[in-house]
Amino acid sequence: MILYILVGLTCLTALATVVAYFVLKNERPWMAFYIACCGGILVLNLLATTFFIHKNFRN
Repeated sequence: MILYILVGLTCLTALATVVAYFVLKNERPWMAFYIACCGGILVLNLLATTFFIHKNFRN
C-alpha cells in the first residue's frame, strides 16, 4: 500500500513540476529553473525511497 502512495506522490510531484515550469518559463526563467531543480530532487528522493522500501518488503 505504501508503495502505491509513494508512486502516486512521485507522479503528482513530477506533474506539478512540469506545469509550474511551463507557467513560469516566460515570466521568470530563473524561478522556473529553480522550481524544476527542486521538483527533480523531490522526484529522485521519492523514487529512491520507493526502491528501498520495495527491496525491504521483498526480503
